Amino acid sequence: MSDIDPSMIIDSGAAADGRHVASASLKMFMRLPVTQRSCAILVDVLGYSLEETGAIAGMTVGAVKAALHRARTRLRRLQTEPDDRVIPQLGHKDLLRLSAYVAQFNARNFDAVTEMLAEDVRLDLVARLQAQGRGRVSSYFSNYSRINDWYMVPGLVDLEPAILVMNPESGSDRPSYFVLLEFEGDRVTGIRDFRHAQYAAECADFIPFGACAGST
Repeated sequence: MSDIDPSMIIDSGAAADGRHVASASLKMFMRLPVTQRSCAILVDVLGYSLEETGAIAGMTVGAVKAALHRARTRLRRLQTEPDDRVIPQLGHKDLLRLSAYVAQFNARNFDAVTEMLAEDVRLDLVARLQAQGRGRVSSYFSNYSRINDWYMVPGLVDLEPAILVMNPESGSDRPSYFVLLEFEGDRVTGIRDFRHAQYAAECADFIPFGACAGST
C-alpha cells in the first residue's frame, strides 16, 4: 500500500522495472491480483502504453499507474517468498479491533469512535487533508455523519487488514474505497482514508470479512 500518488510515480516504461517484471515466472504472475497482473503484463511484457492499457482494462491512467506500482512491488517481494506460502488470514485480534470500530461507525456513534482514538491520532484523508490530534480529527467524523453513501465492513486489502467501504446506493458488491487503521493496543493511532483517492480501489485486491476471518 504505497503512499505515492499514482500521478507522481515514475514513467511505467522505466527499463529496470520493465526487465524485472518481464523476467517473472508465470506462476509468480498468477499470484498477483487480476488487475495488477493485467497491467504488468500489458505494459512491461507486451509494451502497451499507459493510455492503451487503460483503454483495454477500462481503467483511468492513474489507476493503471497505481496497479503497475503495486504489481512491481509485489513481484519483488514474491521473489523472496516460497511458492507454497500460506495466504494470511485476518487474525482474531485484528478482527476484534476492526469490528469494534466498524460497528460504531456504521451505527453513526461517532462519540464512541472518537473514544477509541489515541490523543495524538494521525489522519490522512488521502489527496484531501492531513490532521493530527483527537480534537482536530473529530471533524472528519462530522463530515461522515452528513452523507449516506457508505457502509463499512472489515476485511483485507492486498492481504492487509483494512476497512472496506461499500456504497449501498450503487448496487455493486465491490468496495468503492477503503480505510487503513493503525493501532497501539486498542487505541487507533492512524487513519488513512481513500475516499478522495478511489483510483486506489480500482487496482486493489479485496477480501471481505466472511472470506478472511481466521482464528490466529
